[in-house]
Amino acid sequence: MRLDQKSQTPPRRVEGFLPAFSVTLIASFLYALLPAQITLGPLWVLPVIMPPLLLTVALLKKFGKRLGAHYLGHVSTAIMTCFIAYSLILLVADVFGGTGLASSMLRASGILWVMNIIVFASWYWRLDAGGPMARADRGKHDVGCFLFPQMTLRWADAKPWIPHFIDYLFVAFNTSTAFSPTDTAILSRWAKLLVMAQSIISLGLVVLVVSRAVNII
Repeated sequence: MRLDQKSQTPPRRVEGFLPAFSVTLIASFLYALLPAQITLGPLWVLPVIMPPLLLTVALLKKFGKRLGAHYLGHVSTAIMTCFIAYSLILLVADVFGGTGLASSMLRASGILWVMNIIVFASWYWRLDAGGPMARADRGKHDVGCFLFPQMTLRWADAKPWIPHFIDYLFVAFNTSTAFSPTDTAILSRWAKLLVMAQSIISLGLVVLVVSRAVNII
């Protein structure tokens, strides 16, 4: 007896969005801890606008509005990026202008360093191979811009593997600590540019800002 084709198709492993949304919410609340003189607007703006945005993305995804969820997710990450970029510029201006307090510089640099990891991890996660929903549709990760170690193992073809948000967060963390990816190869030009940008920002925060604050102390 011939089996139904549908029954032979393995169930699609869909990645949950909770880790990505939770980390993004943490980043938005961290922004409220920055010194007021380097924030874009009042301190409460980002923590107030991000939860409704993420909730809307989740609802769109739940009700099958995939395209809307896809683009609104990009908008939420772009908003976070703009807030961080604005604060980075003002922080650097304070450092070279010598107008900021050392304690404030240290706190701001630490917060922005963490937010830098989260934002770039979000971009890697959203852009690589079309995003999480597109990766789940393919059922395996073979066209991405990041070559994860799991993709090179012998059982990779027999047991398809798909990266989740934590995998991209790990890449972003390594980039900000070692200033380069450690176990994951970067394949595409746009991904290499993003990794370079993240490394430059992290290097600036760790070397320039922190050293300047220590000299003031």
